[in-house]
Amino acid sequence: MRLKHDIHLAYCTNIHRGETWSETFAGLRQYTDQVRERVSPDGPYGIGLRLSANAAAELRDDPERLDEFKRWMEEKQSYVFTINGFPYGIFHGSRVKEQVYVPDWATQERLDYTTLLFDLIDEMAPAGEAVSVSSLPGSFKEFIKPDSEEKQLAAMVGNLRACSDHIERLRDASGRDIHLGLEPEPLGLFETSAETVAFFERLHDGVGSAESERIQRNLGVNYDTCHLAVEFEEPADAIGNLRNADVRISKIHLSSALRLKPTREAVERLSAFQDEVYLHQVVVGRKGEAVRRFRDLPEAFEWNRESPDDAGDEWRVHFHVPIHSQPEALFADTREHIPGVLELLGQDPGWCGHFEMETYTWEVLPEAIRSRDVVDQLVSEYDWCLNCFRKNGLA
Repeated sequence: MRLKHDIHLAYCTNIHRGETWSETFAGLRQYTDQVRERVSPDGPYGIGLRLSANAAAELRDDPERLDEFKRWMEEKQSYVFTINGFPYGIFHGSRVKEQVYVPDWATQERLDYTTLLFDLIDEMAPAGEAVSVSSLPGSFKEFIKPDSEEKQLAAMVGNLRACSDHIERLRDASGRDIHLGLEPEPLGLFETSAETVAFFERLHDGVGSAESERIQRNLGVNYDTCHLAVEFEEPADAIGNLRNADVRISKIHLSSALRLKPTREAVERLSAFQDEVYLHQVVVGRKGEAVRRFRDLPEAFEWNRESPDDAGDEWRVHFHVPIHSQPEALFADTREHIPGVLELLGQDPGWCGHFEMETYTWEVLPEAIRSRDVVDQLVSEYDWCLNCFRKNGLA
């Protein structure tokens, strides 16, 4: 939906299953349209689309399917302004874990997939509308090998520069603003705002001023409020670091993570959040600073059993929990990062216009905090987020 200051708000449809285009379109008709009818019945209603590589290829190879989707959006007073291009393959129902980072930005497959998403959104979106695609933070730290690190990083930089060139060609042809957002995530190649700035410095290193300007407008950050909160970063510091380094903030994911004091009871209860689908990285804090990281809950549990006196004073867990409600009694959440970001935007509108709610974990949420109906949960998240936008003069 359109808010003040040319802000667009959607929820990311990666919450629904859909690896083929038929499955994706079925989810849009079954769930997304119900949400639209309840939060924006008179339109225009923005869609944050998730397209797997398979679904994107189907749309490329069968233009009639794309035309059918465009006609459906026109009928429903809906439009696409952003695509989540982080998960390349299967994202629900089976083990995803670290495979969500495959293929990474060192590969031709990731470049081809992402440029295809830009081609498709350029076809889908209303003429002249700014569009964005979000993607992974280069790679997963564990994928970077000491004996090939420079080669891997050089391949990523080369592919991202090639993506910027592709975006520039689309920009020249369409006249629209088009941008890619790389998404810092715990244990991603870059996860903190400082690591993100360092990676973007590498993207600019050794290029001329004209290409550097293209990179600056075409490549930016997809700022996920859950991820930066898990890293124990405050909005003013994280946003300030990025903007001071002239890193574009392409899109903001509105999401919330688990917080807990690592008492024996809370850690035992945390096992209810363990699943075999997604990685739930754990960052241990002491006095508000990150002091230790674990790739997933089992590693954190094992360490806690072996070193119970070294548990820190707070754990933050990369598990996206519903934005609109607090988790159960033993836990807190990081959703206050969202109004912190929106307060900054309200003071200085214009530095980001794409917002997407992203609680993709509905299927694996413990029953105690999961809405019985996914549409009800999404509508409640819209209500909570829109209230935050209104409080800051943005809606």
